[in-house]
Amino acid sequence: MVSLPSLSLYIHVPWCVRKCPYCDFNSHGVGRDTELPEQDYLAALLADLEDDIALVGGRQVQSIFIGGGTPSLMSPDFFRRLLEGVRRRVALHEDCEITLEANPGTVEQARFEGFREAGINRLSLGIQSFQPAQLAELGRIHSGDEAFHAVGCARRAGFDNINLDLMHGLPGQTIELALADIDQALSLAPEHLSWYQLTLEPNTEFYVHPPLLPHDETLWAIQDAGHERLEAAGLVRYEISAYARAGRISRHNLNYWQFGDYLGIGAGAHGKLSAWNEQAELIVERRWKSRQPEAYLRRCDDPRGFIAGRRRVEADELPLEFAMNALRLVDGVPLSLWPAHTGRSLTVLGPHLQQARKKGLLVDSCERLQATPTGLLFLNDLLGMLDEPE
Repeated sequence: MVSLPSLSLYIHVPWCVRKCPYCDFNSHGVGRDTELPEQDYLAALLADLEDDIALVGGRQVQSIFIGGGTPSLMSPDFFRRLLEGVRRRVALHEDCEITLEANPGTVEQARFEGFREAGINRLSLGIQSFQPAQLAELGRIHSGDEAFHAVGCARRAGFDNINLDLMHGLPGQTIELALADIDQALSLAPEHLSWYQLTLEPNTEFYVHPPLLPHDETLWAIQDAGHERLEAAGLVRYEISAYARAGRISRHNLNYWQFGDYLGIGAGAHGKLSAWNEQAELIVERRWKSRQPEAYLRRCDDPRGFIAGRRRVEADELPLEFAMNALRLVDGVPLSLWPAHTGRSLTVLGPHLQQARKKGLLVDSCERLQATPTGLLFLNDLLGMLDEPE
């Protein structure tokens, strides 16, 4: 029997100061002065984790990602007690990567120092842009200067592993403005940069009232010029939208792309877990928790626990789900992961691989499942070929 994939933990904090018009995450704007129910939410998170412990059978957690919302609205003491509670309940890898999402408009020096002392060892700062006009269009609550200040505070607090989130294809954005954003980000010497194109997602304000976005020709030009600028600066693209310096790839995100397992706790959090049954069949289940913060908190007193829904991923869905994630990685994944994550033999995959290689969409390798540069551009076509009926 093949071993199970690696395991991560995702923790969701659903509150933010103001909901951005492009955001489709489970976030709830509360303003700047609202007192958040830290104690109640902490108790709920640990109870939620307690309910899920039996599902992982003592497996070790390789990484933790605390996302939102804006988790940095919570106090450093909240995270200290949270991580202490997590360590009492699950085994963490000795070098566990623990990331906290933060926004420049909600932090100060003392808070960063407290986050670092609480055990956070990686920060992900939601910059999105440095340009005043673009920040206003995106509904961001910080300025470009505050972004620079936040990174400086994080460095002084001892953080040596920082990701910056940066968007492109923004309303009114030109190639020059997009490259100016990249140059300003590079001047901060981040270890990791998530550089992704703005998309109009359902259930967002931008979807209902779409802004005027750059033409496709401009979007392609931004992507090409930005990629060249980032790689020239020593940030290597390892996933379609992610760049990192040597040794600074996000282990948590890498686990997602390699179709690893993850527990999800918190309001609206999702999880994915794998197991082998007695018939040596791979069982993969997706689970999610109550979305509304108030409903989630009430689950503490609910004998049914925090689970809001669950769905088994059918055996014939697993190959496509695995490939959709793995082929986003520029270097792909070892072909040996295929049976571990799909329950399917490599023999069955062989003809599909040959077809994709002939069309120049897959690298010709007997050891890796890896898209060519063309395959990354036409990923949907490549996925369709791998998902053809047997």
